[in-house]
Amino acid sequence: MHFLLYLCTPIKQTFFFMFIIGIAGGTGSGKTTVVRKLIERLPKGEVVVIPQDSYYKDSSDVPVEERQNINFDHPDAFDWELLSKHIGMLKEGKPVEQPIYSYITCTRSEETIHIEPREVIVVEGIMALREPKMREQMDLKIFVDADADDRLIRVMKRDVMERGRTAEQVIERYQRVLKPMHEQFIEPCKRYADVIVPQGGHNNAAINMLAKFVKQQLRENKE
Repeated sequence: MHFLLYLCTPIKQTFFFMFIIGIAGGTGSGKTTVVRKLIERLPKGEVVVIPQDSYYKDSSDVPVEERQNINFDHPDAFDWELLSKHIGMLKEGKPVEQPIYSYITCTRSEETIHIEPREVIVVEGIMALREPKMREQMDLKIFVDADADDRLIRVMKRDVMERGRTAEQVIERYQRVLKPMHEQFIEPCKRYADVIVPQGGHNNAAINMLAKFVKQQLRENKE
């Protein structure tokens, strides 16, 4: 049976009784499912998710014909400074205006999503554990792991059913972009994780243990 592999880094306490979790992992690894199931097991209304995907750089200054060449799986595609700033503000008990990013236009919307601080902040994305400054802001760092074949199958199902791509297009993109970017930038993030969750959202044993651990930290912070 696969379950929680290890938990070794001491947990830092925050002044505002806030617990910040970073969840990283490759495309199709099951991060979203892990986040959803973790939220279901934590106090209702006390968890907010900050998707790394909302913090892609605004490319409105890039010619439209060139935007299709943007590599969304490269670290340079993200606005790390703004994301780290927002995490810091939430940790200080301040609300933030989360960007809304459009994959269609590769630009940010003029509208934002108002995010209030909560007891638990989950920062989720393929490279959520990559930046040292952001890792310092996190109380618990999780890497969701999955076999390459499983990730490819999930990506194929998603892109064919939801994004209208053919199987050939998905495989070509996987070989050209997803696989090399994963090996170069995402997989190395595993070394920074306090916890590795194999088999993604199917690993209920690990998710139950994580939820129990977070609840314990919240109780201790309130005592």
